[in-house]
Amino acid sequence: MTTFSIIKADTGGFVGHSAVHPEMLSTAQDRLRDAVGGGLLLDGHAASCGDDVSLIMTHEHGPDSTAVHEFAWDVFHQTTAVAKRLGLYGAGQDLLSDAFSGNLRGMGPGYAELEFTERPSEPVICFLADKTEPGAWNLPLYKIFADPFNTAGLVIDSKMHSGFSFEVYDLYEEKRIVFDCPEQIYDLLMYIGAPARYVVHRVDSRSLTEQAAATSTQRLSLIAGKYVGKDDPVMIVRCQSGLPAVGEVLEPFAFPHSVAGCMRGSHHAPIMPVSQAQAHPARFDGPPRVVALGFQVRDGKLVGPRDLFDDPSFDGARRQAGEIMDYLRRHGPFEPHRLALEDLEYTTMHALEERLTDRWQPLPAQPVPAGL
Repeated sequence: MTTFSIIKADTGGFVGHSAVHPEMLSTAQDRLRDAVGGGLLLDGHAASCGDDVSLIMTHEHGPDSTAVHEFAWDVFHQTTAVAKRLGLYGAGQDLLSDAFSGNLRGMGPGYAELEFTERPSEPVICFLADKTEPGAWNLPLYKIFADPFNTAGLVIDSKMHSGFSFEVYDLYEEKRIVFDCPEQIYDLLMYIGAPARYVVHRVDSRSLTEQAAATSTQRLSLIAGKYVGKDDPVMIVRCQSGLPAVGEVLEPFAFPHSVAGCMRGSHHAPIMPVSQAQAHPARFDGPPRVVALGFQVRDGKLVGPRDLFDDPSFDGARRQAGEIMDYLRRHGPFEPHRLALEDLEYTTMHALEERLTDRWQPLPAQPVPAGL
């Protein structure tokens, strides 16, 4: 079986939090090439969105492989060394430990992995996002795998008509639940409509018994206990032959839905579908960006990528994202532009609240009305 892994980390921004320096990407690609030559990987491709390096890899070691995760950990330390030498911003900020300990769970880098037996044609789309959180995938995944207004195959493709199962994580309580759709769509929406806490981790075809999608669900603030940067999630989606078509998978991103992130991870902003060349947030550390890299997987080799959002059909979404940014930015520090206070718990907001604790006084007693 083939394992498809995306492992990403912010190991230094060029300039500020906006991009990855070309030398960091070339370092990562060189290491991937060595790992393919040495037999650890079947293939590998280094990519970026914003200030995150993503290692897109195929191998035969299964998800959570110690060897593959340790390799990624070592690569990120090497890109961190490049970032430190160049004086880049936040060098190594996603590496929350000094020593590797079996796999990357709880260590800072984000990852999405799925395992499958290759079909005669195996199209896979890798989504990389910057300046947002794992819950940013909730709405697109719902539309791709449960909304017939988006995905016609749910109605007219007999292999998709039975629907899909959504595995949802509760990031605060560290629990999970599975919803079978379409029967349990309303139950699913009750939870994934709160994307700061509940995130879709994987999606499975109910008729094919195939995993269709995998996401990264790591929340840096919950791991570190403080704000150390936004989570910048990644996602893998398999397409065609009983799974949603490529066009159905891309369609939700024609609507730049609102996500948490942007400046200091503390604001709502539209997520903008962009080409690789435009995947560098600028305005108010935004808008949050998403790129879609399409591959054909053949005998474990990556044929591609195709830069799927490098297309004029998404120009409207990009224009609309700019208009939404105008509207939200005019709110300044007021909600709904700024996140609600409970979502700012792990930012510097908590330290500011502690400084002012002693200045709060009880409300004055209210006079009792006459006759009572």
